[in-house]
Amino acid sequence: MRDKVVLITGGTSGIGRATALEFGRAGAKVAFTGRNEARLAETAAELAALGIPHLAIRADVGVEADSQLAVAETVAAFGKLDILINNAGISMRALFRDADLDVIRQLMQTNFFGTVYATKFALPYVTAAKGSIVGISSIAGYRGLPGRTGYSASKFAMHGFLEALRTELLPQGVHVLLACPGFTASNIRNVALAADGQAQGESPRDEGAMMSSEAVAGHLLQAVQQRRRDLVLTSQGKLTVWLNRLLPGLADKLVLKHFRKEEPDFNL
Repeated sequence: MRDKVVLITGGTSGIGRATALEFGRAGAKVAFTGRNEARLAETAAELAALGIPHLAIRADVGVEADSQLAVAETVAAFGKLDILINNAGISMRALFRDADLDVIRQLMQTNFFGTVYATKFALPYVTAAKGSIVGISSIAGYRGLPGRTGYSASKFAMHGFLEALRTELLPQGVHVLLACPGFTASNIRNVALAADGQAQGESPRDEGAMMSSEAVAGHLLQAVQQRRRDLVLTSQGKLTVWLNRLLPGLADKLVLKHFRKEEPDFNL
């Protein structure tokens, strides 16, 4: 990572912030985006305290012009772009029958189109560097989860997009990684959209029992260095992917049972 330039979307909290610090410690110059000025400043201060060259960019990757600006500012500041990490994302917690359609649209706009926009504008620079394009996806991109229809759809779309792009870029030697952390301690569930589009405000899970964002960032750095195709983390995540591939009918029943227990108010 020495002197590599990495752009991380959604780099102000959770996995994004941990990844900015991890790649910076490994020698990279780090640009990162976020929508919240205060959180941008907090992450910038952490990077500055470690002596890591960095650039904070206020941008909403779901807005095409913002994604274009983020790439342009990164290249203007550091002269190149080696690695794009599409991390920005939002989740939801509502049954489809109850959810406003705008909730689905918001998730697709940020999670899927945010990845498309940032990748489109970064592609010429990453191709020139024979670098890496990373999608921070989810087990929900392999296995649809009840109460997360929009989230699952956006991650399935990300998978299809990056898999096709990986194949297109084989002759150019560009590395494409799909990373699926499984359930990770972060604020994504706190800000997940409820049926009416408002942030739910609290997590339904025991965050302390999950893999930490810092641990995920360590695995992510190693996967980029090794130019891996896929990264699936946590034993639960690996088991879910395996069962869904080999025994999909059983996976349906087990997932339903799990979410009935976790989400009793859904009346599944």
